[in-house]
Amino acid sequence: MSSAGKLHGKVAIITGAAQGIGAEYARALAAEGAAVVISDVTDATPVASAINTSGGQALAVKCDVTDPSAVKAMVAAALERFGRVDILVNNAALFGTLKRKPFEEIESAEWDRMMAVNVRGAFECAKAVSPTMRSQQYGKIVNIASGTVFKGQTMLLHYVTSKGAIVAMTRSLARELGGDGIRVNTLAPGLVMSDNVKNNWSADQVKGTVNSRALKRELTPEDMCGTLVYLCSPDSDFVTGQVLVVDGGAVMH
Repeated sequence: MSSAGKLHGKVAIITGAAQGIGAEYARALAAEGAAVVISDVTDATPVASAINTSGGQALAVKCDVTDPSAVKAMVAAALERFGRVDILVNNAALFGTLKRKPFEEIESAEWDRMMAVNVRGAFECAKAVSPTMRSQQYGKIVNIASGTVFKGQTMLLHYVTSKGAIVAMTRSLARELGGDGIRVNTLAPGLVMSDNVKNNWSADQVKGTVNSRALKRELTPEDMCGTLVYLCSPDSDFVTGQVLVVDGGAVMH
């Protein structure tokens, strides 16, 4: 991995990174020279091993972001291994395997689970890294939302609501942490063709999304990485509280 990359010497935690888009995020940050902590409820060892084999630095940590003690242990493991935490990418979320349904059919327990993972999980992780980032007087928190927040989306009310909360959380955290040099921004993807989306979305659903874009093609995990690297790097050091939508121009704001 690069010793001259934009993130050389930085340490990044990426949640929900054992597969799919999160794994792509981890590989992209490692390629820019960051040491990466790959966190997930499932085994992230294969992703970490591949990065280490290719010359990068990676540590796999099993963590449920809804469990405050597990989140604290994740940050402690990062500090023990790498000595600092500069970047947090709050990627862990429920989405790819969701069944679309009218909001009246969403059970209260499913709603609460969505909020626990997608909203409180991001809160727990930000809370756990803030002491270290404050002591360093520097940090980058990138929360992952969704372009659906800005255009509305049927049959996924709990998901879209959770991602709207992420945008609001980002703005408030940016205000609260800015005095200590911590930048907090939101990356909002459109529908990304991860393996889970390919397996759970119909061709017609995907086509409808593609047709809503100014750039009429499918969105890949790789398409997200340049913007993520920007938000994690010194290039965006005077950017905070912002939302960057990466969806080929379906949302323009």
